This record gives sequence, structure tokens and C-alpha cells, in this order.
Amino acid sequence: MNIAKTIDHTILKPNVTDADVIKICNEAKTHGFFSVCVNPYFVPLVASELKGSEVKVTSVIGFPLGASTTFIKAAEAKKAVEDGANEIDMVINVSALKDGKYDFVKSDIAAVVEAIKGNAILKVILETCLLTKDEIVKACELSKEAGAQFVKTSTGFSTGGATAEDVALMKKTVGEALEVKASGGVRDYETAMAMINAGATRIGASASIDIANKSNTSTSDY
Repeated sequence: MNIAKTIDHTILKPNVTDADVIKICNEAKTHGFFSVCVNPYFVPLVASELKGSEVKVTSVIGFPLGASTTFIKAAEAKKAVEDGANEIDMVINVSALKDGKYDFVKSDIAAVVEAIKGNAILKVILETCLLTKDEIVKACELSKEAGAQFVKTSTGFSTGGATAEDVALMKKTVGEALEVKASGGVRDYETAMAMINAGATRIGASASIDIANKSNTSTSDY
């Protein structure tokens, strides 16, 4: 398999510069990554840099805590799509989920679905390291009911990242209806393949080049 085509090449640190982002875009075009994932501020720049290429533009929303109001999440997502984003990775409201406010969580996601009106793919970041297994299942069910296309493990900014166990649970829950993105701590080819074997169809990584290069030289049975 061409693992590069599963990777969202990611740059989300707070001290990123235009030059850093342009470098990431050039790397994505060179290696054939699926998308470049950035904060909303950088979406216009990325859209410009990737114009004419097959690489998509991904923007995070409500990042990294998921505690923005629904109105702000929806407006942020709408603006990101207007600026050129093809995919939106929104953070679920973790506090509401843990408090059992499931109607709110579902409506929070659904508002972003409505805001982008089919003009972009929506991935819902669950922040699995903060959730119980039952909460992961519930978050997946709510994401599915709200109309998202993906569930995603992590922001990479919390207490932990993706695990193959959580990816497998997420995939078992959503079945063929949704896809699963593994992100957070995926820093090498072996870890990336473990996530794919567990059911992920997309990988979020900043170590994308190392992963792709190892894929090209690997003789493993993955």
C-alpha cells in the first residue's frame, strides 16, 4: 500500500511561521501525502500553496480543547471552508460528553455538519486518552448520528495519543458507516501500520516523511 496517501501532514504548534507552513506544503506535494493539516489562520496560505496539486487542505476547529461554543465552532468551520479547507477536524466537547449531555454533544457536531453543508469532510476528534471505553463508544455513536464522516482519536495536545486498541474499538463501533483517523504519537512506520491494521484509514502525523520513507524500504509483512 502507499501509506503516504493515508497521511495528513500536520503542523499545529503555536510558534509556526509562514515559512514553516510553506515547507510542509512542499513536502506534502513531493511525497504525495493526502492533506496538510493546519490551524485556521493558515488555511488561505495552504490553499494557495497547494493549488493545482492533489493534496487536500485540512483545518482543525475548536482546537485543542473542544470547549468553544457551538456557534464559534460552526462559524470557524464555515470560514475555513470558504478559505479553502477540504476537510475539517473538530474537537468534541469532552466536558459535555463526560457529563452525559449527549444531546448537546450531538447538536454541537451537527451544527458543524450544517455549517459546511457537504462542502468538506468532517472528522470528529474524540480525545480518547481522556475517555473511558464506554465514552469512546458513545462519542462514536453520536458522531455517526450527527452526520460526520470520520472519528479521530486525538489532538496530540493532551495526556496521550492514538492506540491501536482505541482505533479498533472506534472502528468496531462505527463499522463501514464512518472512517477512523489515528493521530497523536504516530511517529514511525510500525506505529502507523499498527493503526491501519486496527482499522484506521487516515493517519495524522508530523513525522510523515520518516513514515513514508520507511514504507518505501520496508520488507515487513504489514
